[in-house]
Order: sequence, then structure tokens, then C-alpha cells
Amino acid sequence: MEEQMNTAKLLVKCLEEEGVEYVFGIPGEENLEVMKAISESSIRFITTRHEQGAAFMADVYGRLTGKAGVCMSTLGPGATNLLTGVADADSDGAPLVAITGQVGTERMHITSHQFLDLCKIFEPVTKRSKMIVRPDTVNEIVRIAFKYAESEKPGATHIDLPVNISKMPVNADEKPLKKKVPVKEYADLRFIEDAAAEIFKSERPVILAGSGAVRQHSSEALTGFAEQLHIPVVSTMMAKGIIPCDNKYSMWTIGIPQRDYVNKILEDADLVIAVGYDIVEYAPNKWNSSGNVKIIHIDATPAHINKLYQPVVEVVGDISDSLQQIARRTGSKSEPEYAFELKEKLVMEHEEHKDDVSFPMKPQKILWDVRQVMGKDDIVISDVGAHKMWIARHYNCYKPNTCIISNGFATMGIGVPGAIAAKMLNPDKKVLTITGDGGFMMNSQELETAYRNKIPFVTLIFNDSSYGLIKWKQIDQYGESCFVDFTNPDFVKLAESMHCKGYRITKAEELIPTLGEAFRQEVPAVIDCAVDYDENVKLTQHLKDVYETL
Repeated sequence: MEEQMNTAKLLVKCLEEEGVEYVFGIPGEENLEVMKAISESSIRFITTRHEQGAAFMADVYGRLTGKAGVCMSTLGPGATNLLTGVADADSDGAPLVAITGQVGTERMHITSHQFLDLCKIFEPVTKRSKMIVRPDTVNEIVRIAFKYAESEKPGATHIDLPVNISKMPVNADEKPLKKKVPVKEYADLRFIEDAAAEIFKSERPVILAGSGAVRQHSSEALTGFAEQLHIPVVSTMMAKGIIPCDNKYSMWTIGIPQRDYVNKILEDADLVIAVGYDIVEYAPNKWNSSGNVKIIHIDATPAHINKLYQPVVEVVGDISDSLQQIARRTGSKSEPEYAFELKEKLVMEHEEHKDDVSFPMKPQKILWDVRQVMGKDDIVISDVGAHKMWIARHYNCYKPNTCIISNGFATMGIGVPGAIAAKMLNPDKKVLTITGDGGFMMNSQELETAYRNKIPFVTLIFNDSSYGLIKWKQIDQYGESCFVDFTNPDFVKLAESMHCKGYRITKAEELIPTLGEAFRQEVPAVIDCAVDYDENVKLTQHLKDVYETL
């Protein structure tokens, strides 16, 4: 006799219907029924060493695929451990579904062991947060979670399942709801023509490309648009590679705290064409502080409300189609020689330290060497810290989603778990996470997860025994630093203790061959590299001096 289906089994069947391949998480007492159902399904459960790591894996999975990554925890402390990664996904526009266990409904009205109102806790960092209180609502709640997680702007959603509800039987006629492919929407022709007219009238237009253009797979259309109309392109950190770095119209990346060459390009623009730009990536007050810049907003969704981001035209619809339609209706501009001159300076600075063999290594040199090893399709996952600023400025990209940077929520600790998800999705590509020693220690335990699941990638640690980005900011503001220095374990021994391969760089000439050897390993590899972060303060002063001459 066939066993009657319960709520947990129907939940898992709904996940299968949504195309879920992996669930990242940690089993707990309150999700035993769900774990049993997953074990009998086509879904692979990736047991992590911390729930935050699970959420980051789901976060990067969602960002790279456009499909919701799924993470799971038990109730109480397990659920709160998910929160940071869930918030990161929601802020960065990565589709994610978090599933938590919960006490039985009979215990919710009183003070109860490990009980928290998780729907209230997750509500501020998700698009939808729902508790399953009836077995016959599972299919609807799962469909709601995935629909909202994956719809533009993508983000996180949350499902809370009380333990007693998970065991309840469901009617035999309850089935998963079918996933529907959303219909592509196109911009109104009136706004297409208005945008074309504004571009025609402009003298110094600049494109500011953001993460929405990556999610909408608009790289080819954007590159063609820039080439046809002769308009320079500045990308946010999260849109690196949206136009190839070696394209003449690519002005590379904006977003470091200092005013850089690319800031000058935006400041001198009489029209900013914001394509897939999200104000969470790089705030309007950093490039339009006076509020006088004329803006065209091109995206799949309307513009956010911000007094310094007031578009004269909003072109809302499929980004690629909008760009193609606008390009047909306006004329090419004169070649932006002023932008080309600034890019020449950027290129010169980029190459300035390529032969520098000083040690500890300069961040510019480390990234130059990394780029020599990584192919155009290979993937770098940046953790958050001082190294992220150097990656934004000095790690050039040829394709979108080949350099993953958390810059909406900007969360330390994403590097190692993010690299696990990236390598799972791209087993034939090199995957490298670049992290500071501070960020690495926040989720280094997930190296064991990678080893156990046979997921080989390389971790490169910028080692300066401090929270380098905060030290940089302290020195900039006060001329001195405090409370940011610490000691580190032996990272080589730490890696080896987790069955991984460990390396230590002792001179600059070792980095390229060490990276090559590390990528040949069948287990995760960790490279400890001392970094000269005196370059941080030097960059601040250099850019101040540069700006006085521009």
C-alpha cells in the first residue's frame, strides 16, 4: 500500500517542479520530515558547516543562474544564522528561497524553546515571507515564493514550516502548481522615441550600466548600442564585464570610495543613460550630488524613488529590445575623445606594477598575475574588504558574471561559500575566490564542505593581519587606525587540516606558478599571500592629486 503523502513530501515535490537541483543547509529536529523527503527525491542536499554559508551558496547560485537558490535551516538559531546571506541576496538582486523549520502551532501562543516569529524576522529582508499553517496551501506558498524570488528585481523569499504541519497528511489530489515562464514585456514606443530624442540632443552622453543589464542578458545589445552611437560605458561593480574591458567604449568600473577617473567621465556628462542601474549598487549622491544631471532610465522595472535620481524618460521593458529600438531612432555621436584620453591613463596605471617584484606584494601586482592565469570565461568571487576595491579597479573582465562582487549588501564571508556554488555550476572553469584574511575566517569552515563534496576551487588570501578596508578609512579620516589588527592562524596548516592543499607565497615570482599548480589540484586549495596595503593610502593621495589636474 502506497504511503500517504504528508506536507513535507508535497513541499519537496513542489521544489522538484520548480526545477530545484540543490538545497544548501543543515538538518535540524524541526525539519526531519523535510530532510527525509529530500533524501527520497531527485534533489541533492548539500550539508554545510554553518547556515550563513548555506545562504551564501544559494545566493551565488541564484545570481549565476537566474533560478532561485534554496537554503534550509531549522528553527531559532539556525534560522537567524541564515539571515545575513538572505539579506545579501535580497539586496543584490539574487533569487533565493529560504526554508526554515518551526515549532508546532500548538506552542506558538506561549513562551517556547527556540521559538521566534520567523516571518516577522525575515519580512524586512525578503520579498515575501509565509508560514505554512495548512497542508493544502503548500503548493500555493511554494509557487508564490519562487515567483517573487525570480521576478524582476529578483530577491529573497522565505517559507516557514511548523514541525506538526510538516507531518500532516495531504489530500491525494493536491499537486505542485506548474511553473510558468513570464511573458517578456516591451517598452512603450512613446518613451523609446523620447529617449532617442534626448540622446540626439546630448553632447556628452555616458552609459551607466548596472546589475539589471547582467540579469537581463543585455551584454551584446549594450555593447552594440555603445559602438553604434559612440557612447562611453561605465559599469558598477556588479556589472563588471557587461561590455568587454578591451572594447574602446568600456571605461571600466565605478564604485571605489575615492573619486577616480571614471567619476570625471560621469561628472562631465550632460546625459546619463542608466541601463539596468540599481541605486543600491552606487548611490546617486555619489555621481549626481547637485541633482542637475539629466537621466534616462532603461530597465525592466521603473526607477526607484530618489530625489537625486529623477529620470526625464523611463524606458521600462526588455532592456536589449529597448536599446535596439532607441539606437534605430537616433544618430551617432562624435567619438568621445575626452573619455579615451582618461582611459589611456587608467590603462597606464593598470600596467604600472605588472613587473613589480617587491614583497609583500602590491594588490595591483597580485591582480595582474591573477588575470594572467584566469581565462576570459573563468570566474572570480570577491569577498568584501580592501581587496574588493582593488578588484573593482584592477581586475578587468571580458564577460558578465565572471567577477562576482557583493555590493548591494556588501557582505564579508561570501567568498568561500560563493565559490562552492560557482564551481558546482561551472565544473570545467577555473573558480577563484579572492578574500581578505578577515573575510576568510568568517566562513573558512566551508572548505570542509567543498572537500567532502569534491568541489575543487582556489582561495587566494590577501593577508595583512587586519580589517584592511576599515583601517584604510580610519587613516583617511583620522590619520591613524585603531581596533582593526589581529593575528592569524597558519593558513597552510588550516587548509591541510581540512584535507585541502595549502600554499604560502614568499616572493612575488611564486604567485603565477603557484596559482597554476593550485588549479591542477583535485581538492580545494588555499594560497596565503602577504599584501602591501600601504598602497591603499597611496591610492587615496594619488587620486586626490590627479583630480586637481583633471
